[in-house]
Amino acid sequence: MQILAEGGRLQGRLEQGVAVFRGVPFAAPPVGVAGRWRPPRPIKPWEGLRSAEAFAPACPQSGVSMPGEAPPPTSEDCLYLNIWSPAAPPAVGPLPVLVWIHGGGYANGWTGMPLYSGERLARRGIVVVTLAYRLGALGFLAHAELSRETPSGTSGNYGLLDQVAALRWVQRNIQAFGGDPRTVTVAGQSAGAMSVSWLMAMPSARGLFHRAIAQSGGVFEPLALAPGYRHAQAEREGQVLLEQLGAGSVDELRRRPAADLLVAAAGPLSHPVVDGHVVPRSPGAAYRLGQVADVPLLLGSNADEARALLDTRGLTSARFEADLAQAFGPLPAPLLAAYPHDGDAQAVAARLALERDLRFGWDMWAWAHLQAEHGREPVYYYQFGRQVPFPGQGARAGWGASHFAELWYMLDQLDQETWDWQAEDRRLSDAMAGAWVRFVKTGNPNGGGLPHWPAYRGGASRLMRLDSLPHVGEVPNPAALEVFDRVYEALRRSSGED
Repeated sequence: MQILAEGGRLQGRLEQGVAVFRGVPFAAPPVGVAGRWRPPRPIKPWEGLRSAEAFAPACPQSGVSMPGEAPPPTSEDCLYLNIWSPAAPPAVGPLPVLVWIHGGGYANGWTGMPLYSGERLARRGIVVVTLAYRLGALGFLAHAELSRETPSGTSGNYGLLDQVAALRWVQRNIQAFGGDPRTVTVAGQSAGAMSVSWLMAMPSARGLFHRAIAQSGGVFEPLALAPGYRHAQAEREGQVLLEQLGAGSVDELRRRPAADLLVAAAGPLSHPVVDGHVVPRSPGAAYRLGQVADVPLLLGSNADEARALLDTRGLTSARFEADLAQAFGPLPAPLLAAYPHDGDAQAVAARLALERDLRFGWDMWAWAHLQAEHGREPVYYYQFGRQVPFPGQGARAGWGASHFAELWYMLDQLDQETWDWQAEDRRLSDAMAGAWVRFVKTGNPNGGGLPHWPAYRGGASRLMRLDSLPHVGEVPNPAALEVFDRVYEALRRSSGED
């Protein structure tokens, strides 16, 4: 299976009726003094036939994005993407395209993880692309020296610029793989979904995608809660990192091995920043000013997100508020009151619920509201609630509908695991994969095996509850979400944001 694309000819593989191209370069290797902490550069053409049969290494990273995942091979030469496309030529013209951005807290993740394999969705009549982007300090370091190197006087956001470069590559090349550059959906989970929220607010990404899917991740809190998102503070934090690493300059650090940057001190730097140039303003501010990509949205989160992120052993009612203050700093009294925690059992449930809403639930609810209020295109809102049969022994025991649990279903990948799947799991997986693919094709998930999924209108509108028996229902925990909303709105106004 050979394709002529940007840079030269590629040799892919035909796998059970799907044409697969792995490790396709979309930018030059971001290595050395010429490439590290610089925007992605064009690829250099090659002669002859280039193999695209194996995944490229992951970008340098610390840890893994999911419990139990084997650490991937890594290299700073990592700006590659992968493509799955139905091998038979489409009878109705080029096919819609799904571009997937992996999660991992901007610090880890790999497109070669088997769960992200796109062949199952491709068999449903779309082209699937998974992309890599620089992670950690290699992807997001801001520093005054770096800022002085650029005409805009800003730095950071290299990982986001990688995502934009991949989307531009898709626009220029995907037709050769059977895809339609006019029907591109950008999608992601966790940090990938957060990336989608940033991309929607980035002028350089405008027109590169036409629909968006965000699963358990968005950035809509006031910047006062995360001062590191502000460019000036990010530059200061970058200088602290240089000092901790004993580097006298950014160029000195450019010559260090990538492994030197995989340190705990780089953790606070591992995220995009509002630099006024690549990202002119936060996603929430961009929505309120009408400066986002107004495209159909499908978004939501999971009922038990926090079970994958929080160890509740030893949590008691007496320690509830002190533990929260240690983790997040003092929380406003109305927020604490919204999650009653009188007894130990209630305290555990309250902490899980608060952590879920603080990290994911409120962001997705706020995002749905912003699109319903400020956008013209529809937003389809869901909560995933299926109790996944994670093995009773092991790190995932009892997690249920935890963070990332929906991925096996919407990617149609139940058979990758030998868990105790029931008929309800298989029906839900088929329904979710079908809905996601229909959204990629039409901007509307309706049809197939789900009840009618109404567009979310804000207020008391309803969402799709994705469970053993999918149904349209009420937004979970709305009173607590409204408390978050009031607290955040007051903070946004008092800080002068926007």
